[in-house]
Amino acid sequence: MHKLLFLLLALLPAFTALAQPKGYKPVSDDSYFRKNYAKAAGSTQSIKSSFHQEKNLSMLSEKITSEGLFYFKKNNKVRMEYTQPYKYLLVINGDKILIQDQQKRKVYSAGDNKLFKVINQVVVDCVQGRALDSKDFQTKIYESDKSYCLDLVPQAKEMRKLFATIRIFIGKDDFSIDQLDMKESMGDNTVITFVHKQLNTPIGDEVFSIR
Repeated sequence: MHKLLFLLLALLPAFTALAQPKGYKPVSDDSYFRKNYAKAAGSTQSIKSSFHQEKNLSMLSEKITSEGLFYFKKNNKVRMEYTQPYKYLLVINGDKILIQDQQKRKVYSAGDNKLFKVINQVVVDCVQGRALDSKDFQTKIYESDKSYCLDLVPQAKEMRKLFATIRIFIGKDDFSIDQLDMKESMGDNTVITFVHKQLNTPIGDEVFSIR
C-alpha cells in the first residue's frame, strides 16, 4: 500500500498555495490560449512519451528519481510504466485502474472508490484538456516566451481533501504538456518531465489491457 500511495501522489499530488511561477506573467490573451489549447487537445488522439520524475521529500535531503514510459489514447486510456529504478505500472482504462509491481497485481474500480474516482477524473481531464473548463477547478493562466503555465485549484470537497493545486506547463509550439510540477500539502514536491513526445502515433489497445 505504501508503494501505491507513493505512485498516486507522484501522479496527482496535493499542493499548497503557489506563487506566480518565476519567469512567467499573467497570460496576455486568455481567449487565444483557451482556443488553441482546446483545439490541440481535441485533435490529440494519442501520446507516447518518456518521462523523468523527481520526488523531493521534506524529511530527506536527497531527491528520489525515476524514469519510465507514458502512453495516452482517447478515450480514458492512460498507462504510466516505471522502468527505473524499479518496475511499477499504473493503467487507467475507462473506470478500471490497474496497479502492478513485481510482487502483485490489483485491479480497482474507480466507481467504487472515491480516491480512484478522483485520480481517474484528474488524470484524464488534464491529459485531454478538459480541466481548464471544468467546474471542479479554479484556474490561473500564466505565460513565458516559450510556454504556458496552468495552476488548477480543486473546488470539489473530496478533491480538496487530496489536492490543493496541480501546476501544468504547456509548450507554445504544440500546446501539449511538457511538465507537471507538484507540491503536496505536507511540503513534498514532485516534478514529472515528459521528453521525446510522439503525438497521434498508433498505439494498440493491448497497451491498456486490464485483465
